[in-house]
Amino acid sequence: MSKPDKIKSARVSVLGAARSGIAVARLLRSKGASVFVSDKKPREQAGQQIQQLDEIGVQYEFGSHSDRLFDADFIVVSPGVPSNLNLVQHAIKVGLNIYSEVEVASWFCKAPIVAITGSNGKTTTTTLIGRIFENSGRKTVVAGNIGFPISDYVSGTDEDAVAVLEVSSFQLDHVDTFKPKAAVLLNITPDHLDRYENYQAYMNAKFRIFMNQTAGDIAVYNHDDDAVDKYCRDLKSTLMPFSVKDEASSTGFARDGKVYLMEKGQPVHLIDTKEIGIPGVHNLYNSLASALAARALGVKMEVIAETLHEFRGVEHRLELVRQLNGVKYINDSKATNVDAVWYALGSYDSPIVLIAGGKDKGNDYSPLFEPVRKKVRAMILIGAAAPKMQKEFSDKTKCIMATSMEDAVAKASIEARKGDVVLLSPACASFDMFQDYEHRGREFKRLVMEL
Repeated sequence: MSKPDKIKSARVSVLGAARSGIAVARLLRSKGASVFVSDKKPREQAGQQIQQLDEIGVQYEFGSHSDRLFDADFIVVSPGVPSNLNLVQHAIKVGLNIYSEVEVASWFCKAPIVAITGSNGKTTTTTLIGRIFENSGRKTVVAGNIGFPISDYVSGTDEDAVAVLEVSSFQLDHVDTFKPKAAVLLNITPDHLDRYENYQAYMNAKFRIFMNQTAGDIAVYNHDDDAVDKYCRDLKSTLMPFSVKDEASSTGFARDGKVYLMEKGQPVHLIDTKEIGIPGVHNLYNSLASALAARALGVKMEVIAETLHEFRGVEHRLELVRQLNGVKYINDSKATNVDAVWYALGSYDSPIVLIAGGKDKGNDYSPLFEPVRKKVRAMILIGAAAPKMQKEFSDKTKCIMATSMEDAVAKASIEARKGDVVLLSPACASFDMFQDYEHRGREFKRLVMEL
């Protein structure tokens, strides 16, 4: 049952009452569905959610999941609910369809969808693409895994608007008819291996962004990522690969300090790389992907170039917090995997005091050994992963254990010398100590400003 004309008579259970769960419950109720929400959070901690659900007019339970959850035509799961959870597996076993919030919302989205996924760079690229469309004068919704459920916005979309969505592997696990007009795959590196059986299963989840596309749709992908390139060659979509290494096989590429897009078989200069507002080779890839996606949907080259020049990045991604006593403090809390930290370390020439740790996701830290040995003056380690990371890195640099973010910031400020960078780039999830990476980043910034 993945057609909106059947929603009015549907009984739907929503598993998880976080932002996306509340949003999809509200959307489905507005379309006439009978909705039931189930969340394991203790009722005494769910005051805000209960108030919202009462306003929507749906039934709910908190504190545990009863069999009522399965008395439904289908179930919508929040991204935080693992696919291997016994409840989810039982629902599949008894024949219930499982959908993500982004799948359900897409049934009602009249605007063309530009969807962005990848292990790293999703939020920056999603925000940048949204800014390009906004600057072109087009009504734009930026939502999805970026923190704003698309279910809250679809009712206001029409064919002249555009919906720019960051989509995670967890959301893609449970799509069925989701069909972006332009799908962007930035890269794939090992991540979330605590949630997937193996690396291939994680890659397969990312590839689902393309599964319903046809020749009239666009696939924007990283030609320099071997796994991505190998998969995307055989897609039915119109292919738009981007590269900083191989211009001959790319629709967008960088050469000799300039960015080019192919137009009618000829390379057209878009912008000089030094004019792009967000530095680093990883952001060059993000900029190429953004430019191709926007151009594919008709945005003028000059609007794209101007936006690339003025865009300065997003919060919690290599964000300069302050400079104090000659030391730069950088918030990269969104770096929740090893590859993101690898790029972060490569973005600075100065010695680094690195604050890292949190909830380990089955990480292999070996790609960081050499850059840590060469660039990191000291590592300040926090959270559940700290003992593992100390064991991995103690022969590469000085490792210091910290009991809290406050302790970490204080110890980092002692270790740092004039000209150094204190970099929060955890390589881990935040849920052992914080609500999410945003909470972690805000705490870091608050503590740095109090130094």
